[in-house]
Amino acid sequence: MSEPTFTVEYDDLSYTIAKGLLQIGAVELRPHQPFTWSSGWRSPIYCDNRLILGYPLLRSQVVSGFESIIDYELPAVELIAGAATGGIPHAAMLADRLGLPCAYVRSEAKAHGRGKQIEGYARPGMKAVVIEDTLSTGRSAYQAAQALRDAGVDVMAILTILSYDFDVATKRAEDTGIPAYRLVPYEVLIQVALERGDIQESDVALLMRWRKSPDKYGL
Repeated sequence: MSEPTFTVEYDDLSYTIAKGLLQIGAVELRPHQPFTWSSGWRSPIYCDNRLILGYPLLRSQVVSGFESIIDYELPAVELIAGAATGGIPHAAMLADRLGLPCAYVRSEAKAHGRGKQIEGYARPGMKAVVIEDTLSTGRSAYQAAQALRDAGVDVMAILTILSYDFDVATKRAEDTGIPAYRLVPYEVLIQVALERGDIQESDVALLMRWRKSPDKYGL
């Protein structure tokens, strides 16, 4: 199996996108005043990549990053599928850039109408990638991938803007055989935040420990 993650060069698009996420407030770091996630985990980081949609240049850079991954790693892709809801707009823009069909995958099938979980153009045998905006545990992205697999679609990879690089997400990639490629690795985000003055040098070790044990932050 290929490597579970991929990133463009640190001094190029990866760095640029990380800087953009911090500049627009899509990512906020609070090492000493942690956020609480819906899972109950205490987290020094909050990410809302939906804000990217309001910034055309950054939006285009994200699509270009995904396009580069496909060009170099996944040239056989025939379908771009977005994981609801964060991955949908980026999937649509990427599909338009590449001239490929697009679909999106709900977290579960609708309880009314046709009861569909997958919307758009997705046919058995098509080679697809799943677009996600942020990869934390990987649960939603890999649920979307499994729904596509159940429909007969060949899921080649997960593509995400930012990954926290949790071990649990890497294990999902290994268990399913579906690699996850990210534009911005967690370590690059932390380095850029340090250079910008968003965090202090003394915060880095704490932030890296959280990545290894996200359920035990501050304990």
